[in-house]
Amino acid sequence: MKYVVIGAGGTGGILGTQLAKGGNDVTLIARGAHLAAIKERGGLFVDRVWNGTAETISVKACTMDDYQDTPDVVLVCVKGYSIAGVVPFIERVAGPHTVVLPILNIYGTGGKLQAMLPNVDVLDGCTYLYAEIKEPGVILQSGPYCRIVFGPRDHNIDVPIYQQMKRDFDASGITGELTAHIQRDALQKFSYVSPVGSTGLYYNAVAADMQKPGEARDCFIAMVREISALADAMGCPFDHDVVPDDLAILDGIAPTATTSMQRDIADGHQSEIDGLIYEVVRLGEEYHVAVPTYAKVAEEMKRRGL
Repeated sequence: MKYVVIGAGGTGGILGTQLAKGGNDVTLIARGAHLAAIKERGGLFVDRVWNGTAETISVKACTMDDYQDTPDVVLVCVKGYSIAGVVPFIERVAGPHTVVLPILNIYGTGGKLQAMLPNVDVLDGCTYLYAEIKEPGVILQSGPYCRIVFGPRDHNIDVPIYQQMKRDFDASGITGELTAHIQRDALQKFSYVSPVGSTGLYYNAVAADMQKPGEARDCFIAMVREISALADAMGCPFDHDVVPDDLAILDGIAPTATTSMQRDIADGHQSEIDGLIYEVVRLGEEYHVAVPTYAKVAEEMKRRGL
């Protein structure tokens, strides 16, 4: 199958290169200095700080304007605030059987993108992956995780192309989990990515600060529990206590790791703070669930003018 990956940052860069290494037909959609560096090097350089290995992985790359093929699968790996900007591209390149899989930090992105693309099959998905652009043409991977959880909102996973996607992921060193309960499973991922980003931002913390007992780790755990309470109220309860799972992920990443929300705000760029922090407060109000830790963090972010 032909894969196009919109966004060649930490998530898209790792997933795209893994799929390419697995022998799949992959094109990264990139731009600017990052695209120029990929083309000059003949691929994307991946520095895996978690195990000390590094390599340049050959993969096709171009801009949206230059892509003229019809993909079987579109992986959307941009920030939540950029979703609307990819819609015209997908409308142009998608064929009648193209599947779109958004893999973002923000919960519920698939449903929102489906409303913008009513004639395209849009799934929901999330990934467990810690990586970032170190410099143009270079991706820094801070942890061993490379896992995609994906599926349709109608629970019907017995679709040949979905099954083929899982096989392609698995054969490329990506753990592919095709689930009939994607809304619950995506919310479970959100129960990690939102607390870790929120805690890191609130305390100006790196992973090491949350990997040891103390106030930052306690804040992270409290936020995970508040997301779990929301899952119960939203009718998609987790089937087990996710706190140990989320702590295991946190403890397995490089001690110096930070989140993309922290880095974006530190660099003065647009961030996903609305979807990762303020949206949880809104959901608490909507579903009548107390989220005091999120409320405290949200108030501090407003005080900082974020």
